[in-house]
Amino acid sequence: MSQLKKGAFLSYITIFLTNVVGLVLTPFIIRSLGDAEYGLYMLIGAFVGYISVLDFGLNNTIVRFVAKYRAEGDKQGEENFLAITMYIYAFISLVIGIIGIVLYFNLDTIFAGSLTDIELAKAKVMFIILIFNMVITLPGGAFTAICSGYEHFVFPRSINIVRYVVRSALVVGLLLWGGDAIGLVVLDTIMNITVIAFNGYFVFKKLKVRFRLHFFEMPLVKEIFSYSVWIFIFALIGQFQWKAGQVILGVMTNTTLVAIYAVGILLGTYYGAFSTAISGVFLPRATKMTVANATGEQLTEMMLRIGRISFLVLLPVLGGFILFGKQFILLWVGKNYIDAWLVALIIMIAYTIPLVQAFGNSILEAKGLFSFKAIIYFSCIGIGTAIGAYMVAGFGILGMIIGTSAGWILSIAIMNVYYNKVIGLNISSFFRDLFLKIMPVFALVMVFGYFINQIPGENWFNFALKAVLYLVVYGMLMYFLGMRNSEKQLIKQVIPFIK
Repeated sequence: MSQLKKGAFLSYITIFLTNVVGLVLTPFIIRSLGDAEYGLYMLIGAFVGYISVLDFGLNNTIVRFVAKYRAEGDKQGEENFLAITMYIYAFISLVIGIIGIVLYFNLDTIFAGSLTDIELAKAKVMFIILIFNMVITLPGGAFTAICSGYEHFVFPRSINIVRYVVRSALVVGLLLWGGDAIGLVVLDTIMNITVIAFNGYFVFKKLKVRFRLHFFEMPLVKEIFSYSVWIFIFALIGQFQWKAGQVILGVMTNTTLVAIYAVGILLGTYYGAFSTAISGVFLPRATKMTVANATGEQLTEMMLRIGRISFLVLLPVLGGFILFGKQFILLWVGKNYIDAWLVALIIMIAYTIPLVQAFGNSILEAKGLFSFKAIIYFSCIGIGTAIGAYMVAGFGILGMIIGTSAGWILSIAIMNVYYNKVIGLNISSFFRDLFLKIMPVFALVMVFGYFINQIPGENWFNFALKAVLYLVVYGMLMYFLGMRNSEKQLIKQVIPFIK
């Protein structure tokens, strides 16, 4: 098996571990820390997360340029490029350190109205540790990027899986031993430094990579930033979209509401992984079509093919969460977090269209049109977040998520007009054929699901029974009534005994 296939396989294992272990570990962490301290832990993590995007997308840039120098056989150019990136990283780390120090001395002012004195003291300790963590790990991430540029995916991804498993076990041990949020931050810092050390050893000893400044090239620096700037903007959007609400709630309300909101965000973002694992298999082929100047109709059909498969995977999760989501949250993290159901549900609904249109990102990337999407997303989500912040006073976490999601939905609508008018995709045809057969069958499934939900009981066995019955009904009705023949063939390839 090639490095590429092994790397892809390990990526799916990572997705599985992240979602499953995260779902298992989250309620344990909440009960061990308490609602307020868990909210504080998430709040400071979100607050520091904004600073983390200051790497300006350099890791992605390293992958591209290292691969380019290797293809050209230019070892000196590669050494020179890597040395320059290290100087850039050193400057970024210095800037992050300075920003961190300034913010550290202003945390009292920023969170004066929402955190208690004890929470502020803990927040300061966690903040300074996380800033140190970031100063170290941002340049350390270059080692993983170099491995990708060399098409060596197995070692760094294997190390990442080991780190995740070991970290999960240590979190359980630490909390059982009486550890708190500060202990978790210290543990993450130690784990990150250890991973950087292993990846650095692999890069220097196994790949024989060298960082050597032969000559300083200002045009190269400009080229690096011209490529990475849009990656940076998308990273900023990703941080802003979900973590802004946590910070705003932390400033305007209290850490308990931050915890509830964070749980809703966690479930909403896990939802995307069910589709990403499917669409990621098809996107390389789709990119080749784009580069080969495929027609708008051909691109639309490929988007539809990928979109319907993603839709078929997403709908049972969405429908199940609508029907049984409240019961799941009550069993999972307790009644204090019941409002997280509505937060997660709003995210899932807003998330569905971008996930089934994942092919659109490949088209934009191949055509060099990512900048338009970045500008639209940044503008609309920024407006939505501002609306959400205004609504917090009257509606709490519900106002925050409605505002954020409204901005996101607006950006999605604009992008669909752009896909139709500029890219040449037949969007009306796409949605018509996407919903064809699937939505009427899904409505029928939800009727059956309503009656399944009437089965009395409130424990985990009852929840599992309902979920299994619902999935059986969904699978049978969708297979016989909702799927195309080509989609049935895919099912038969995965499950050979289906005739």
